[in-house]
Amino acid sequence: MEGAMHHRAGERRRKLAAAVLGRDPRPAPRSPEETEPFDVVSGELLDVSPHLIILEAADGEQRRLVIAPWATAWRGGTVAPADLPAGARIVVRALRGGTVAEHIWADITRITGVIREVGGRRDLTVELDCGPHRRERSIVVPYRSSGRIRVRHPKMEPGYLFDAIGLLDQGTSLAHLPATSQPPYRATAVPPSQVTYGGSETGISGTAVWADLTDLPGFAGAGVTEGVAYPMLEREETGCGDAGVSCAGLPYLALGSLLRVRNVCDGRADTLPIVACGCLAGRFCDRCLECGTSPRGRIVELTASSYVALGGDLTKGCFNARVGLG
Repeated sequence: MEGAMHHRAGERRRKLAAAVLGRDPRPAPRSPEETEPFDVVSGELLDVSPHLIILEAADGEQRRLVIAPWATAWRGGTVAPADLPAGARIVVRALRGGTVAEHIWADITRITGVIREVGGRRDLTVELDCGPHRRERSIVVPYRSSGRIRVRHPKMEPGYLFDAIGLLDQGTSLAHLPATSQPPYRATAVPPSQVTYGGSETGISGTAVWADLTDLPGFAGAGVTEGVAYPMLEREETGCGDAGVSCAGLPYLALGSLLRVRNVCDGRADTLPIVACGCLAGRFCDRCLECGTSPRGRIVELTASSYVALGGDLTKGCFNARVGLG
């Protein structure tokens, strides 16, 4: 229940700080250029037909959603929603108050880490160091996907970063799509920030990505489905010795702080708590090319639900974002 504890502790900290500083502890009101997030429903698929999907959410509630005639689904590739298997872990972008399924992602995962070892000749087995809080992960790059993965990740060698979108299939993580172009430097050689946050800016622009944050130790079963991981946290507070690295010029913040995250591509915005350390995100000094080119640096990792709510497509892996204090 560590995730829930961090959320409660962060909420209490915000209220105390607001009382001392004379500020309103509630999230800032939506500005005219911002739009409401999508409704998102996630959980385990119980049953599906061509017109109806039934799932069990993280809180145990059973949800029934009508499948829109134009709805799409992904499970390692585009599939018909009615062909999704029972037991799949799904994320649904929904309309009309969360009652109509518009897009469904099933058993999707993001595979981000530092390469430790690569084996195999056709199907590659890659051992990754995913950070002190996500530990090690063994993944498979199927031969049919290896060409496009290698085009974007030419250095499949220990010490280099890896980032792919994949499928969880019977406990095995299969990498299907490169989530980014591999940085040319080793994970220990992140370029320094060229700008310094001065405190007067209304926000910082960069790349927002998503990650399997709800799978972190302590978050399973905690009911935490919304939030962000943030690179610039104090190491002592998080127990993450790799925190505090970023080429994006981010200020230091604390767990539980509120961030206002806006998708600059379509204006959807929300205020979200920092729920985890984003030490791996801070090591990617890349750009997002959705609706223009973002400044270098990943500024937040969102949970899958938060990412979809802000208009992100889980198979694309990033959107241009602007963040500020919530």
